[in-house]
Amino acid sequence: MLLTVLVVIAVLSLWISSMMDAGTGKTLVTSLGTGTLISALVGFGQTLITASASQRAMVTPLIEESRRALEDLSAEYRSLNKEFFPTHVFDATTDPDPAFNRMLMSDLDNTRQYFFRGFSGRHAAARLLLTRTDRELHAVIADPRDAGSISGRARYLLRREAAEVDYEAIQSGLHEEIHIGLVGLFLARSRCAQVDITVVADPPLDRLEMFDASVWVTLYSDVRGATKLYPRSLRFTEGSFIYNMERAEFLRLSQSRTGRHFRITSATTRADFLVLFEKITGSDLSEENFRDLEGRFHAFRAEFSARAELGS
Repeated sequence: MLLTVLVVIAVLSLWISSMMDAGTGKTLVTSLGTGTLISALVGFGQTLITASASQRAMVTPLIEESRRALEDLSAEYRSLNKEFFPTHVFDATTDPDPAFNRMLMSDLDNTRQYFFRGFSGRHAAARLLLTRTDRELHAVIADPRDAGSISGRARYLLRREAAEVDYEAIQSGLHEEIHIGLVGLFLARSRCAQVDITVVADPPLDRLEMFDASVWVTLYSDVRGATKLYPRSLRFTEGSFIYNMERAEFLRLSQSRTGRHFRITSATTRADFLVLFEKITGSDLSEENFRDLEGRFHAFRAEFSARAELGS
């Protein structure tokens, strides 16, 4: 406001002096206008300098503090994302998802330990036979000698089958699936330093595949995907809440006193496996039946690998 007044006075003084005759009066008015104008310019310059200094002293630190606060908030948000949210989500599908399987196989190729919790272990064995490096496999599968182990998966399958499907036929097929999975795990021993198998009654319905750097959870318990053969799957990284929780739960199941524990190594012969098979299933396995199950497993592996675009 003061600068505006000075400028107005200076302009008026210079304008009035321009209309006056030469003399002392004109000189005084001109001097007044010139001095006032110079004062206005000096004052304007001082105001700019003061404003700039004030901004540096007050506004800039505030902006910097706000920037640091936003960076801290973003870092905390990223940390929460890593802790509780999946890195990838794959929706339920009727056919194997190649993108899902390629990413899972990449995690498998870069792991030292492979933890698998599922119904039969067929997929774990098929994946292992596609790799070229040794690792430890720790598998938790359903106990074929316990009726509850079969009924949970049978109910899931019934939700996506027609009403006239025979429940007993589904149960029989699931028993056969476990038998094929066991033969597959035996065949996969060549890709493993050891295969530890824990057989539990009525295991969790969701399938778990855990590696050194990630964990994959396939949600058979998700009723929204019950009509699809391959349910919704989530991937979490090492260090996340889900990874640590699932690892602790897996170790609890694999070390439980109520579970039955078995081991297959590269030194396990076919005769050894036949004895092991009887202990797990309660059923004899002849050489002829072994060859039949072996053929069924290789047929499953070839079909799954082709549909998932994993090679052979």
